[in-house]
Amino acid sequence: MLAGADDGLSLTIAQIVEKLKGSGLHAQLERQARLSLHNPEIKLQSLKEDIKEFLKTSGWEKKLHNAVYREISMFPLPCSPSVPPEHIKEPLAYMRKAQANWEKRILKSLNSMCIELGIPLSQKRPLSEQKELLSKWNEMGTDEPDLSLFRPVYAPKDFLEVLMNLRNPNYDTSEVSNFRNHLGLIQVPLNVKDIPELKDYFSELDLNTGQMDIDDSAHVPSELYENEHVRLGQKVLMEQDSAAAQQYVRQGSPNSLRAELWALILNISTQPEDILYYEQLKSNVIQYNLLVDSLIYKDVKLTASNDDYYFVFEDYLYQVLLCFSRDTSVLEHFAYNSATPPRSFIRGKLGMEQYAVFYPPNGVIPFHGFSMYVAPLCFLYNEPSKLYQIFREIYVRYFFRLHSISSHSSGIVSLCLLFENLLQSHLPQLFYHLREIGAQPLRISFKWMVRAFSGYLATDQLLFLWDRILGYNTLEILAVLAAAVFAFRAGNLMEVTSLAAAEAVLADLSTLKVMPLLQIFLFATGSS
Repeated sequence: MLAGADDGLSLTIAQIVEKLKGSGLHAQLERQARLSLHNPEIKLQSLKEDIKEFLKTSGWEKKLHNAVYREISMFPLPCSPSVPPEHIKEPLAYMRKAQANWEKRILKSLNSMCIELGIPLSQKRPLSEQKELLSKWNEMGTDEPDLSLFRPVYAPKDFLEVLMNLRNPNYDTSEVSNFRNHLGLIQVPLNVKDIPELKDYFSELDLNTGQMDIDDSAHVPSELYENEHVRLGQKVLMEQDSAAAQQYVRQGSPNSLRAELWALILNISTQPEDILYYEQLKSNVIQYNLLVDSLIYKDVKLTASNDDYYFVFEDYLYQVLLCFSRDTSVLEHFAYNSATPPRSFIRGKLGMEQYAVFYPPNGVIPFHGFSMYVAPLCFLYNEPSKLYQIFREIYVRYFFRLHSISSHSSGIVSLCLLFENLLQSHLPQLFYHLREIGAQPLRISFKWMVRAFSGYLATDQLLFLWDRILGYNTLEILAVLAAAVFAFRAGNLMEVTSLAAAEAVLADLSTLKVMPLLQIFLFATGSS
């Protein structure tokens, strides 16, 4: 058993080394090592040790540590070389099949729209159009294209219907001990945490640990705690250590430091080549018109443009999302995503494999609400290429899991099941009442979780929530918060008699405070 674990670890190390060899950091390290040879302190007889010491003292070793830490944070657990790649993406065959069927449905919806509207998936823009788009790149929000014929490829409620119909053909859920009494909409047996396990996992959120976003800390006045926390945050930033930054934001990030801390956790330091890469993506947007561009425009107009917090960022959202759709580096995350990037055929070459291309180029078809993954980040980053990098990294680490079918603990299926289990075990009366009146709680909370609560919470509270996603490297906190919201409004919900009335009680979450809700739900007396 131990030998197998060692083999897996060796394989993971080899994979990380291979990945880093192809990175910009590897080239920079080589360049620095060569430059160090001109340093008089470096002697030929102790060349290797001297270069190592030079890289350490000049900060490059820390950059390497952060790059390795990023890969470890994202890598699937070590497994034997004999495991097929599709099992690394998703070990359960019925989940893979369900995801493949869902992808076919999305692609069919996209192709139908293409045929109905007589619009190609991609076409080169005429020169006049290219010039016009370039001239108004920073004010695309003023554009009012006619999007009435375009419709979102799918909405969260369509996705929920698919998840509700998921079944493991090898199990009768009524015979699985921990599933026998599960009365929720999700009917697949997955291992999700119970409250004692969540308390243990999120132990730093307990009532006795100071939190940045709670006014009345148990031990010290809030102003004193905040000053000390800011001082510690500045020290973490000086150290430039991703792991330390990740640990730090578990207690919330000061607003003044959050942008830098998140960039450090995500290992984003904007280099000249990153800016150049962003400009190349922009150039691709200028030259080519994609059908998904209209879906992006429509989504921004339907969501962020109508939001009191985010409408001012409309231009940024177009810039980031249009560039994102062209970014082929995003395809790399399909190595550990249960999904497969959709493919299309060059016109006139239908069915000929050698003429198949990924469409859109990044492999991600936007759905209704997709732009809300970007909107809150606009409060932190006003430099487009930095904003773009941060969003892309958060997406390939976390948010892709919210719209793909998998058994991963941060995947949307597990989050739904965790939410239902928490509510059913923690507030059984409320759960049964809502179920009896046809207001299954998941029908209400699903849209919150699939959007990571973006557009539902006030922005300051949303950013405190996202601090914890990055800090704990998991999306499970979304399901805990969803259950905590129901617990908080339980009194009102026990009086409703219909789904519409339950939705009305939970229609406005903008006044809620995230941390007190989470703490009371997980750690207050009586939760077990």
